[in-house]
Amino acid sequence: MSEWEIAEGHFDSWDGTELFYRAWKPQVSSDKALIFLHRGHEHSGRIAQQVSEFGLHGFWAFSWDCRGHGLSPGPRGYADNYYDHVRDLDSFVQYISREYGIEVENMALVANSIGAVTAAAWVHDFAPRIRAMVLAAPGLRIRLYVPFAIPMLRLLERFKDRSFISSYVKSKMLTHDPEQMKKYDEDELITKNISVNILLGLHDLSTRIMADAGAIITPTLVLSAGSDWVVKNSAQLRFYKGLSSPVKEMEIYPGFFHAILFEKDRHKPIAKSREFLENAFEHDVDRSSLLKADRAGYTREEYLELREPASLLKAVYYGLQKAGMWTLGRLSEGVRLGWTTGFNSGDSLDYVYENEVRGKTPLGRMIDRTYLNAVGWKAMRERQGVLEESLRTTVQSLIDAGQPVRIVDIATGRGRYVLDILREFPDAEVSALLRDRSAHSLDKGRKLAATLELGNVTYEEGDAFDTAGLLAIEPVPNIAIVSGLFELFPDNGPILASLEGLAGLIQPGGYLIYTCQPWHPQLEEIARTCVDWDGKPWVMRRRTQAEMDELVRSAGFEKTTMGIDSHGIATVSIARKTES
Repeated sequence: MSEWEIAEGHFDSWDGTELFYRAWKPQVSSDKALIFLHRGHEHSGRIAQQVSEFGLHGFWAFSWDCRGHGLSPGPRGYADNYYDHVRDLDSFVQYISREYGIEVENMALVANSIGAVTAAAWVHDFAPRIRAMVLAAPGLRIRLYVPFAIPMLRLLERFKDRSFISSYVKSKMLTHDPEQMKKYDEDELITKNISVNILLGLHDLSTRIMADAGAIITPTLVLSAGSDWVVKNSAQLRFYKGLSSPVKEMEIYPGFFHAILFEKDRHKPIAKSREFLENAFEHDVDRSSLLKADRAGYTREEYLELREPASLLKAVYYGLQKAGMWTLGRLSEGVRLGWTTGFNSGDSLDYVYENEVRGKTPLGRMIDRTYLNAVGWKAMRERQGVLEESLRTTVQSLIDAGQPVRIVDIATGRGRYVLDILREFPDAEVSALLRDRSAHSLDKGRKLAATLELGNVTYEEGDAFDTAGLLAIEPVPNIAIVSGLFELFPDNGPILASLEGLAGLIQPGGYLIYTCQPWHPQLEEIARTCVDWDGKPWVMRRRTQAEMDELVRSAGFEKTTMGIDSHGIATVSIARKTES
């Protein structure tokens, strides 16, 4: 490893956990980096061989020990949630960019097995502007061999906290190379256990990523082992075919076992990976098509299909469900409100946020609890918490910089969460202008602000898509919020008009906090059974996170951080206004 200077250290991840990492510094000055993700059970020390054999001497290389692995803390093979690893990757990339001065645009990922699922999920959900990713034998479907293994594991998890299983994987199932087998068997940092919740979380996350692989436009190389006893190649092929990446390749290596990059003939996939990565750094990723995704592309086709009549079988199924919601469902206060004001109305959303069961008769209350526990509404409540924390930290950053804080929310409803944040800074110079097109919601907001004795908030009627109206806002804010609005409108024209107004209003250094709904597992159910505020079928066109970020970027904002709910449905991003 004489070509690199090796360093070790720790970084604080998203929840404050201190994780161990390794860095390989090239002998030449470089602003490019490869981020390596190790396999399940393993650790970043195993990556040293890959750094050397990839031989990209003009690149930094970094890898960290996942929580519960190697020299990082936590019970071996365990994390509270599989998605913790995805958030750790995001934190690690931010740390590398900040501490080593390497732009995210000059990074690429090389990931093995389960690590490849983490990499794909991060690229899908967070939409980083990285150059490329190489996914070696991605563990999108683990071969569990035992019939009904997933249902049995779900049952085990339900009745036993922190349950573990021991991996059946032996070194001879990973590689034909005797030397690599010996290194694997003698490595004391390799853990054999894996927690049940991690296995199930991996399964569920992989299901979502495979179903929505079309959201990924990052150049991607998939390396597949022809004789893989650990994961299923069919899942890798499904994922690959679904990718929207304009540059994508899949290489299958006959006879190779699962640990492709540790195999006897690993020089073949390594040479292919090196070529792919070098090409990726010679060309920028073209994201201009994202600005027209409302007119052509992956989510546009999905949206048009949802607007068409359902097949006979689906029409009967959803018709019965809708009839039930229209009749017995009205015993639930939430369902009744949805039929009255629209299931996507501000009133409905306020009801979901309150999360208090109401209904006529015990049956009505039972229906209401089921309604409030729908996965989409759970995600909205989680989003509310992420939104509050994003606003809190942004306000604090401006206060720390000695600036007065002026907030505008352009589609606020009652604006309860803004009022709650204002109450946390009673001694600071913080004020808010809360706008909405609904006079009814504004009136309720004023009454709520009066009850809370807040004198630093103003409510006014306004159109969130009126560019001129937004440009006329006074005083000029340094934090603008757009929450739960853009995702309700399929066309990008109004969104760009709104962003143009906000970009002209906010001065460089100011912030935009915006939400997105890049995924929803009940999209068709909602379209076939629910109505919007106009009484029409509530048909949503999803915006991928990449699309939403590109719209924001085209207006002159640069995304800095992002949060997401545990179901992958709703995101909250913070972007900063750049110099004109």
